[in-house]
Amino acid sequence: MQPLQKTDIRGNWATLLLPVTENDVIDFSKLEEQLDFLVETDVNGIYSNGTAGEFFNQTPEEFDRINAMLASKCQKAGMPFQIGCSHPDPMETCRRIQRALTLEPGAIQVILPDWAPPSMAEVQLYLERVLDLAGKLPVVLYNPPHAKKCLTIEDYGALHAAGLLNRLAGLKVIGGDAAWFDKIRQLDPMLSIFIPGHHLASGIQKGASGAYSNMACLHPAVAQYWYEMTRTDMTGALELEGRIRNWIGTYIEPLLKANRFSNMAADKMLAAIGGWSDTGTALRWPYIGFDRAMACRLRETAEAIIPEFFDAHLRAGKWKNKSIKAKETTHDS
Repeated sequence: MQPLQKTDIRGNWATLLLPVTENDVIDFSKLEEQLDFLVETDVNGIYSNGTAGEFFNQTPEEFDRINAMLASKCQKAGMPFQIGCSHPDPMETCRRIQRALTLEPGAIQVILPDWAPPSMAEVQLYLERVLDLAGKLPVVLYNPPHAKKCLTIEDYGALHAAGLLNRLAGLKVIGGDAAWFDKIRQLDPMLSIFIPGHHLASGIQKGASGAYSNMACLHPAVAQYWYEMTRTDMTGALELEGRIRNWIGTYIEPLLKANRFSNMAADKMLAAIGGWSDTGTALRWPYIGFDRAMACRLRETAEAIIPEFFDAHLRAGKWKNKSIKAKETTHDS
């Protein structure tokens, strides 16, 4: 697959979630089913080894097998894909980049070193090596709010001054207000900027390119429908976002804060609520996921507040010109 241009990295990108058995082994058959469904829903792209893919908790052999499967299926289908090469250990990130190059993804994603917060001089040294290793392959920097080093707008200005920001293809960040987007765009007008999935419509309105989407975890086809709505009916897309954020703020965020569950636990629970994937809610040791019973209870609230994500017409992709065969599961009930 040809490397993606900055302007190609946009829209609704779905993540691979890591299915694990009771024995803490990756269930590659369920991963394959999940990947087949994502390809069939015709999202804008698929990426591996984000937070929900538990990139920090895989052996090199598992990393290779996951991404070989991703590359094979996406290349066959003509589906854009990115490989997450992130790791808290910067040397392991470099090793992952070198192995990912042979799979010819459209882009790769990396985080900053995450044991000790790097200084800006260290951030620059790190990105210089990462970008040199990647060569012509586009690099997306994943810098979430929980990172040890969370970059500010001034930090991005420093990267621009060092000639590094324009070498990045994109950012995966929390974003900010309209002024924040204006400042980033002044530094690099073509930079792909991706924000959290439940902020999709308001983010695009302010200048974002799309989302590596937690809402695609809830249902990828409906998340794709929502992205297309931002291009034709922003008023409707913003109204749907309001209800999505109301549901997440009322029912999901309090659980994350009160019980100290992680974002990857929430993403897997969203997939269980949506019922499209048999990934399950378990996380790899030592992390703890939500139980399925809670997912079933939360589904009732989601159906009441954001019924679009449970609409059979939308879930089957029939709003598109071509029909997408729905392969819904019943394991979540």
